[in-house]
Amino acid sequence: MKPAPFDYFGAGGLEDAMAALSGGAAKPMAGNQSLGPMLNLRLARPAALVDVSLLPELRGVEEGPDWVRLGAAVTHAEIEDGEVPDPTPGWLQAVAANIAYRAVRNRGTLGGSLAHADPAADWCVVMTGLGAMALLDGPEGPRRVAVERFLTGPFATDLRGGEILTAVEVPLPGEGARWGYWKFMRQVGEFAKASAAVLVDPGTGRVRCVLGALGRQPLLLGDPQAIVDGRVEPAEAVRAALPERAAADLALHVTALARALAEACGGAA
Repeated sequence: MKPAPFDYFGAGGLEDAMAALSGGAAKPMAGNQSLGPMLNLRLARPAALVDVSLLPELRGVEEGPDWVRLGAAVTHAEIEDGEVPDPTPGWLQAVAANIAYRAVRNRGTLGGSLAHADPAADWCVVMTGLGAMALLDGPEGPRRVAVERFLTGPFATDLRGGEILTAVEVPLPGEGARWGYWKFMRQVGEFAKASAAVLVDPGTGRVRCVLGALGRQPLLLGDPQAIVDGRVEPAEAVRAALPERAAADLALHVTALARALAEACGGAA
């Protein structure tokens, strides 16, 4: 199919992009790996597309004392190939290398994935698990929102009219931090049917267990330390968090959590 007619605007800077988006009739476009198919299927019919993929404000990378700020237009492939600093000990590179196919990774962007907020998307789960921050800019000025609050539902975010996701700030793990991420796919390149991330970071005190691919935004499990310590079994934690889920669906999420936990903490799943 062909998309409905739209105007194209190649923004020269962040101010230009925000001005073009301020009316609400235009949508920002970067890698176009998610929006493009929606346009072709006419599920999305914006009056105009504002191309933000080459904006220097969205392509930059900055390293702070305890974080790395990745521009929203950094591609999955650039993370996979180590062309930008990985604030984790290779965790982000491993995640990026398993996103869809290389052709998608060459064009798809970190910020585009988060702003699209597909419940099955890897970065939504991973950035929630890492406690990352979404950096936004718009008519009311810049603001920072934790990724778990930025993602408000399936394909829904906290972005306000005219705002753009400019960067993602990933905290550096502390000494001895451990990590696990697992997702189920029927075959390589497909969307995940269930996913989970586990962070155990004794240096900073951060412990997180996250479920993804739920048909909604990622779910942070309560009392993750009890899960990590083995006082609460993964099955018990998942059943308590998702009491309405069918047994077969629950089994996938329990296994995803158990395997992410095993990856982070060692042992068989």
